[in-house]
Amino acid sequence: MTHCLVAEILTRFCQRILNYNPFELREASAYDAMLQAAKHGVIEFIKAMMEAQPHLLWGATDKNKRGVFSHAILNRRKEVLELIEGVHGRKDMIKRSEDEFGNTLLHLAGYSGPSTDIHSKSGAFVQMQRENQWFKKVKGIVHPKGVMEAKNKDGKKPCEIFTESHKEMVKDAEKWAKNTASSFTLVGTLITTIMFAAAFTVPGGNNQNTGIPMFVGDTIFTLFIIADAISLFTSATSVLIFIGILTSRYAEKDFYKTLPLKLLCALVFLFFSVVSMTVTFCAAVGMMLKGYHRIIIAAMSLASIPVIVLVPAQLRLIFEIFSSIIGSG
Repeated sequence: MTHCLVAEILTRFCQRILNYNPFELREASAYDAMLQAAKHGVIEFIKAMMEAQPHLLWGATDKNKRGVFSHAILNRRKEVLELIEGVHGRKDMIKRSEDEFGNTLLHLAGYSGPSTDIHSKSGAFVQMQRENQWFKKVKGIVHPKGVMEAKNKDGKKPCEIFTESHKEMVKDAEKWAKNTASSFTLVGTLITTIMFAAAFTVPGGNNQNTGIPMFVGDTIFTLFIIADAISLFTSATSVLIFIGILTSRYAEKDFYKTLPLKLLCALVFLFFSVVSMTVTFCAAVGMMLKGYHRIIIAAMSLASIPVIVLVPAQLRLIFEIFSSIIGSG
């Protein structure tokens, strides 16, 4: 009901300003309203006002000569920024516009935006990735020749603004990535060691004459060997990827795709290694305690606890990083 009432008020606003000149629009705070809508990403308001007075889209500026698209860039409002493609006649002029300090739209994209991931598990890591994604998106929209080399009144290029504004974020993201990689490397190494030992100490032992395992040929023994091999190699792979993360250079560009993809792959491999380790344990118990179904069921129930503990913790982190990588598109 509130939304319908506000939409009706907006319709009345648009009808009222149809014949207003620029002075009347300013007196009615229409320009200020457009800038506030751009800051908060209220795309419905901007579109409605733009249809009533197209001039509002490029005529609304603050004391620093920053317009609707400038505030959309500073506040990371993608839907508002994409309206620039629908501007006819003044598109190039808007793309080349500068504020009071000589900053182009790409300069403004280089400044650190509002933090939206401070309460997430990955925090600065995903935030840094999204900052890279936003800078590249603005660069793709604001594409006049030489825009990357343009300097503001302080003599700084957009890439220099980006580097300076994100120094602390890069440090926080690097610290988080190294701590995460170190912790999971320890877990992966432990699983690799256990699974390697399990492969040579199979349940039931070996035939003293041939050296062949006693349960070879049984379906459950085949499951044991396959699960052990999967756990061993996935954990070893995850450890190697985590080591690669620890030895990365941690430049701003690395947070765009390289580091997130490495971390995502390592976490997925580690998750499969834990699941496979649980299956290996269950298969071993099933071979050693044939006929004791209650004990087997109880052991399998307890074996599922590590997976249950891991799923909400690790899958949430995997989902955060995966959705952020998908968001780069």
